Amino acid sequence: MENINKPSTSIKNWAVDDRPREKLSLKGAAVLSDSELLAILIANGSKEKSAVQLAKEVLQLGGHNLNELGKLSLKELQKIKGIGIAKAITIAAALEIGRRRHASASLEKTVIKTSSDIAQYLRATIKDFSYEVFAVLFLNKANKINHFEIISRGGLTGTVADPRVILKIALEQEATSIILCHNHPSGNLRPSRADEELTQKIKTAARYLDILMMDHLIVSEEGYYSFADGGLL
Repeated sequence: MENINKPSTSIKNWAVDDRPREKLSLKGAAVLSDSELLAILIANGSKEKSAVQLAKEVLQLGGHNLNELGKLSLKELQKIKGIGIAKAITIAAALEIGRRRHASASLEKTVIKTSSDIAQYLRATIKDFSYEVFAVLFLNKANKINHFEIISRGGLTGTVADPRVILKIALEQEATSIILCHNHPSGNLRPSRADEELTQKIKTAARYLDILMMDHLIVSEEGYYSFADGGLL
């Protein structure tokens, strides 16, 4: 027989100030803890746990670090009892929006002059992938970024980028220069021989279309490596 004295886990039975949605409405999002914000995304708890309790378990799974939480896959999020595919997708989507907001802010009205001008954006955008991705920044005459696009996704050890695809997009975007970039999930920032050969191949092809290849950056948790700074262009 169910214990009638057992307290309900429903947030509806909490004091108004303790309910995440009401708290946000009354006091603003900034006063909510990470777990309370996640609880709003989770929306509903399970029979055993409230949404806030589930949120705390989600945070624990990410080591109480939102940056690490953003690296978790949908399957990893679903390891928590009470977090199904719908809740996992909602959490992943919210974290991706946060990542893109942070990345976009770093580029707002930015004129690209040095590798460091773009490294922060690239690290925020692609460093967390558990597999290699190859992306390109397309710049206008004022060296401002018109477009950013992930060209290809690969495995744990590499990816392939087609110069024809890159240059087609460059023409569509009316870009006068491009910056190549890819991540190294291993953390090692040293370019491979294949990285160097692909860089020269794209640089040569771009030159025929009067498109300047400004740089090729490799990013990881450890930082970044610039081909231009390293004398490889």
